[in-house]
Order: sequence, then C-alpha cells, then structure tokens
Amino acid sequence: MNAYVTDIVGSAAVAPVSPVSRVEAFIRSSQFDRPTLVIDTDLVARQYRALRAGLGRADIHFAVKANPAREIIETLVGLGSHFDAASRGEIELCLSQGAAPETISFGNTIKRASDIAFAYNAGIELFVADAEEELEKIATHAPGVQVYIRLIVDASEADWPLSRKFGCARDKALDLLDHARKLGLRPVGFSFHVGSQTRRAEMWTATLDQVAAIWAEAQAAGHDLDLLNIGGGFPAFYGEEIDHPTRYAARVMELVAERFGDVPRVMAEPGRGLVAEAGMIAAEVLLVSKKSENDLHRWVYLDIGRFSGLAETEGEAIRYQFATDRDHESFGPCILAGPSCDSADVMYEKRPVQLPLGLRAGDRIILRNCGAYTSTYSSVGFNGFPPLDVVVI
Repeated sequence: MNAYVTDIVGSAAVAPVSPVSRVEAFIRSSQFDRPTLVIDTDLVARQYRALRAGLGRADIHFAVKANPAREIIETLVGLGSHFDAASRGEIELCLSQGAAPETISFGNTIKRASDIAFAYNAGIELFVADAEEELEKIATHAPGVQVYIRLIVDASEADWPLSRKFGCARDKALDLLDHARKLGLRPVGFSFHVGSQTRRAEMWTATLDQVAAIWAEAQAAGHDLDLLNIGGGFPAFYGEEIDHPTRYAARVMELVAERFGDVPRVMAEPGRGLVAEAGMIAAEVLLVSKKSENDLHRWVYLDIGRFSGLAETEGEAIRYQFATDRDHESFGPCILAGPSCDSADVMYEKRPVQLPLGLRAGDRIILRNCGAYTSTYSSVGFNGFPPLDVVVI
C-alpha cells in the first residue's frame, strides 16, 4: 500500500509517497517464473482499521470476491470483520477460517436453491434478493430468515458504474418487501451499490438521495426497516488522488445520517478499498515492438493480460500503476497488451500508458495496487498460460 501524505485527520486528498513498500521490496529481491500477486496482510489490517475508524458503528462485511486468500480471511476474522459471501464456496471459506455464521451475509441475488439450504443449515441468517422467485427460493430453503432487497441505482459517478444486472427498480421495491412478508420471511431493509471506485465521498450524494426516497416510501407503507446496506465503492489509489480511507468513510456515514437518521443497522461491503493497495503483481515484459516505422506508440506485451488477472482493464476503467528497473530513464507512451492469442487482450490503448523508452523483453515490471479482483479474475489456463500465482507475506 502507498503510504499516506497526511495523517487520519489531515488534508482530504492523498497521494503515494516514495518509500518502497515491503511488497515491492520483496518483489525486487525475488525471482518469479510466472506472473505473481504478492499480498501483505499487515497492509490489509491497516486498511481495515482505517475504514473501521471512519465507518464507526457500521459493520464492515468484506466482499470476499475481491480476494479470497485464506490468509486475508484469517486476518480479518481476527480483527472482527464480517463478510459478504457470493457463493457456497465463499461461505465455506469464511467458516473454515473461524468466521461465525451470524457475521456472514449471503449477498448474491442469484443463488442456487441447494446453496441457500446449505447456508441456512450452516447458520447464515441474512440473505439478499431482488426478485419474487429468489424470495420464494429463500422462503422454501431458509424459512423465516432476514432478507434485504437490492435496489438499482442510476446516478453513479463511479469510475466503473455497476447497474442493470443486480437490483430492482423503485416501482418494485415495496412489492418485494410485501411478498417477503407474505412468505414468512423477515424483510429488514435495502442494499445498493454506488459503483466501483467511487473516488470521492461526495459522489455518493445522488445515489443516497434515490435510496432515501425509497426508504421513506417503505416506512410510510408500514415496513419497519432497520438495515441499510450501503455496499462497496470504497476506492483505491490508481493514479488519481483519493481521500484518506478514514476521512472518506466518515464523510459517507455523515451523508447517510443526513438522509436516514439513526438507522439501527448499517452494513458496508468494501472489497477493493480493503485489499487493492495491499498487493502488487510481479510481471515480465515479453515483447516491445512497433507495427510500422511511422507509429507514434510502441506496443508493450506483458506475460499477464485481461484473461490472466487484469479483467478490470475492460473499458480501461481501472488504471493500474507501474514500476520498472528503468524508471530513471526517459518515458514515452505505449499500448499495453497481454500474451494471449486473443485480439481483445489489450489493456490500455485509448489512453496509452507512459513507460521507459528503454524497456526490453525480459525486463521486470511491477503492477501496483493489484490486490483486488486479480487472483479471482485469473482464468485457468486460457491459451495454456498459467493462472496468476499468489504469495502472501
């Protein structure tokens, strides 16, 4: 993780400072025969404490899908974290590392009936839904449990808005609460996702306004709601300044309080914001070339690409930062691509990245702040390339 320029109550903006982190030092002193993600659980713990200080009474439910390394789950269990699980496998992982069932929510709106039954028998008490049929599955296989309804929000200012696939529209939300109650379930509240990499807390405002309006309608209709799940969206540093995590989280909670008052239970589901800056990827340059002598940009091909861990470069939404052993040289723009025989395996072309002009095949390249959504997105053997290796220090 990049050290912060200011302390917890300092300036709103932070930027990385120069000292080499323990992760980067480890990479520079090691040899790897394949792309490798290196994670420092001490940095995960530091980020958890920083978010905890800002979120106050809100329960942190780590989004396990961001990075399911057992060492991360074990660390967070020890710190008192709760968990947002998307599957039976993630529930089993959390339980195996000592998480109590009551600290786990089954947060995927699309669940297999047998997995609902497994979760219920394991003691999971909190489920999400966004459709009648999902509520009916839950009622059949997990009778009487608490459910919250996922809402669609459409005013995201996030770098990567998340909409359409999950959630229900405003005109359906109250009907689902009613349906849940008729099925014998306990409808307790709403959830939403403001969008991944929401860089400033103020960007939550319009989304919270939307949800607050639906919340008020539900209360007026007689629903005694007590749970607001504000989801993820907590950012990591990818080159643009962001708030310190404590300051960011505290401001989000202020915005929540202004609109919802003293909600008995608030959940937050940071994934990226907890683990991204705790990891770096050690990779290698495979080829540097030009398609024509008249080209203004080089093509730089790495041994890792969109199908081996860097799926979040889709649409160039997430802008990873790079370090090489040639960073003392002059820089120039390049198009960055992966190693596979798929023409879609290009990470950055619309906005070329700046890399040293002397970069050559065989050079090491470090991708910073890659602890989130890299190991989990890594495919198993596409084109015969190995999946992303993971080392925890």
